[in-house]
Amino acid sequence: MWRELLPVGRHEPTGGYRRHAWTSADGECRAWFEEQARKRGLSYEVDRNGNQWAWSGDPMAGNAIVTGSHLDSVPDGGAYDGPLGVVSAFAALDALQERGATGGRPLAIVNFGDEEGARFGVACTGSRLMTGALEPGHARSLQDAAGVTLGAAMERAGQDPDAIGRDDERLARIDAYVELHVEQGRNLGEAPVGVASAIWPHGRWRFDFHGQANHAGTTRLEDRRDPMLAYAATVLNARERARLAGALATFGKVSVEPNGTNAIASRVTAWLDSRAADAATLDMLVKEIIHESGAEVTRESYTPVVEFDGPLRDRLAARLGGVPVLPTGAGHDAGILASAVPTAMLFVRNPTGVSHSPAEHAEEADCLAGVAALATVLEDLL
Repeated sequence: MWRELLPVGRHEPTGGYRRHAWTSADGECRAWFEEQARKRGLSYEVDRNGNQWAWSGDPMAGNAIVTGSHLDSVPDGGAYDGPLGVVSAFAALDALQERGATGGRPLAIVNFGDEEGARFGVACTGSRLMTGALEPGHARSLQDAAGVTLGAAMERAGQDPDAIGRDDERLARIDAYVELHVEQGRNLGEAPVGVASAIWPHGRWRFDFHGQANHAGTTRLEDRRDPMLAYAATVLNARERARLAGALATFGKVSVEPNGTNAIASRVTAWLDSRAADAATLDMLVKEIIHESGAEVTRESYTPVVEFDGPLRDRLAARLGGVPVLPTGAGHDAGILASAVPTAMLFVRNPTGVSHSPAEHAEEADCLAGVAALATVLEDLL
């Protein structure tokens, strides 16, 4: 399974992946998921928010255990973020069936759509729509860099954008969701597998810096209204403020107009990703960055702190022999679903801590340990 997915959406010049939502590469990943479901004789369906489901057992029984992750990527992302959870879910199901340990509940494997938000700017779109955390009208109007709306992109891919929205009937059928994911730091140490305790609160903010376009070679420095200066100062200030607060602040995306080498910019649009261990610290940090930036700022998304279901978390950790339990600064579909159903996460060791990069990696032995751990906890829950 892993080898089959590796070429899909890979950008040869960088070695990274460009599996953005509702593109041809995403379509190939979705076709792969459907093929895996059908070759195992699982019931396959796509919900009205574009999430893919593969069911072992009766989907309507109302007491399902669900596992899975996502298959889309950030721009030039790594091979493990998302796909490891989906591949491991199918492999864990295979292991359970081989030993006849399928239990009495239905088991579903899910591929949530547009988890990264790389194309339309809102992370975890599929799970946010499913839980009602994202308003359907707003979701349909989200645009990519080319001006294509999410609604239009879904329609081109054969999905009805008018049907999206909170799915109470489906949520009521889920008793628990367990997501396996590559660790996006290097905090597991010598342990190949760990359990998540919480997700830091995090969000995305768009900063618009305005200036005046002019000639780079004839305009005196004192006559310039250069928004690039305010942007650069804000990047440095965000870094220092985050350091002092023990938090994180990253400007990783920027758009410049008119974007000419010999022209002073008229406008700089930049996106801040900020995260902290608690909401008060995050709110204070972002307010300080905004206040000192002089920019027009729009909050595009925000996810409060997620404390994973305590009894479920403790049950997983105990069943796996007391593996490390640790928080993460990365957002996941499990964090979104936590508002509606009991959720938990397993982490597979990342030896370098590098993620959202072509250098992202996990050793095969650790990946296999992750499959074994997932199979163990699913067997216990089923």
